[in-house]
Amino acid sequence: MIKTLTYYIDKGNDQYEPFYEYAVPQVGVDELYARQLCTYFIMKGKQYELISNECVKDEEILVLKDLGENVPYPNEVDFRGRGIHVEIRLYKEEGRRLTAIPCQTHFEVIRYLLKDVVEVPGVGNLAVTSTEIDEDRGVYVLYVKHLGEED
Repeated sequence: MIKTLTYYIDKGNDQYEPFYEYAVPQVGVDELYARQLCTYFIMKGKQYELISNECVKDEEILVLKDLGENVPYPNEVDFRGRGIHVEIRLYKEEGRRLTAIPCQTHFEVIRYLLKDVVEVPGVGNLAVTSTEIDEDRGVYVLYVKHLGEED
């Protein structure tokens, strides 16, 4: 059974620095699984990319690459204290926000994070290009593109 989820930063030359840890008593197992499905991680104004997702005994390990400063979009909303949300943004067009979907549990979030295609009300079916957890804003983000659109 999972007990902890630990983020490490890859410093190069087989050097890994512990970065952040979540324990099951503080967050549920469903949240730990949701976090593992995110390809990007935003925290304290910096952006990280998931490069390895590992399992060692009862610890989940996520290894991140530091991508540097996170440049926020002009229309970002802070979701802290407003519940669990999945925000859907176009990965082009300066990350134009299409919608935000309130979720009751992280299991609902996992449903979105597992998809290759999601239906966006008023827009239609869109292809998911990447997933992110933005700790600074307290929201999961799906970046999408139109079906058949080139990267």
